Amino acid sequence: MNLHRKGRAALVLALVAVVAMAFRVSWNALRDIAGAIGADATAATLYPFVVDGLMALALIATLVLAGRDRRFALRVLAAYTIASLVLNYVHGLVPELHGHLVDWGRLADWDPANWALVLLATSLPVGSIYFGSDLVAKVLHHRPTPITAPTTNAEESTATERNRSSSDLTVSTPAPITPNVTALPRAVAVGFLKSNIPAKPVGAIEQPIVTPIERRAVASESTRPRRATGRVPEVARTPRVKRSPDELLDEARKATADWPDARLTAEGIRREVRTSPANARTLRDTLRAERGLQVA
Repeated sequence: MNLHRKGRAALVLALVAVVAMAFRVSWNALRDIAGAIGADATAATLYPFVVDGLMALALIATLVLAGRDRRFALRVLAAYTIASLVLNYVHGLVPELHGHLVDWGRLADWDPANWALVLLATSLPVGSIYFGSDLVAKVLHHRPTPITAPTTNAEESTATERNRSSSDLTVSTPAPITPNVTALPRAVAVGFLKSNIPAKPVGAIEQPIVTPIERRAVASESTRPRRATGRVPEVARTPRVKRSPDELLDEARKATADWPDARLTAEGIRREVRTSPANARTLRDTLRAERGLQVA
């Protein structure tokens, strides 16, 4: 894997070196052509970047894009390569261009050829602006297609596809229906007259005797668990303390010490002391007698 990456890196570096050397070789020719069509010193210096620079941009776009956009980048690269080749060829044919001795706007002796060469040289900067902007926009809006992983077992995937039911398929084709043609028997002519053939006697069918089913009451079975019944053992019972009458009277006196006379009722004493209604009435009468009130 590392060797593969190193090989690709070396290939890219070699391409960059070749492009840089070719650009330097083409520099003088394009600069002299720019000076011959009226460009000043600064414009003539930048002119090679306009032509060969767009070629480098189109080459990068060709490596990035795909489909129609890639073909467009290849056409731009081919067109500017041919234009640069023509201008370099003219520069080699006209020695006067080397020393800037040629007339301004004169690249060939034949007028139609001169007009075509001047039009080509002057239109390359404008084309660089248009085609360069278009290529950059295509590269920025490019979305690479995802690469699907290869199937590890092609035979297994084929078998899985083959074993799918017809309902899982995208389009199900109904099976052809084969008609079952059965020959019918020929029709028999039936007369409207009474037949003279004696019919065979048939015995009467006896009806079976039906025995009624008696309805019996059946106890329904409940699925709920039955609760245990019986006497609760003494250990499980809550212990109840039996108080004597004197103890009840003492508790009642303490509980009703600050009660007003109107509140001194049997129901109030029963709730406070927690005793029976009979004991509560007895305690009420005793307490009212102690306070000198009339016993109810």
